[in-house]
Amino acid sequence: MPEQLDLGPHLDGNALAGPLREIFAVDVTAATSRCAACGQAGALAGLHVYASAPGMVARCPSCEEVVLRMVRTPDAAWLDLRGAVALRIPM
Repeated sequence: MPEQLDLGPHLDGNALAGPLREIFAVDVTAATSRCAACGQAGALAGLHVYASAPGMVARCPSCEEVVLRMVRTPDAAWLDLRGAVALRIPM
């Protein structure tokens, strides 16, 4: 069994509530994303969005790999950003 690291005390995920609320209260389309496949960086507003399915799929304009998926249900939104290396959100 691998040795466990002692990272010290931790908080639960509720500690993220305030900081994440601040971030997602802005226009996220102005955020800069970097494609995990090709490394192209640009504003989310520059992605190619396909919305003819039950959800929305946003693809990199350079390599056409999926960067973001979003599906809305009556009581939730599902957001998949595994195609983005990072989001830089201006504050």
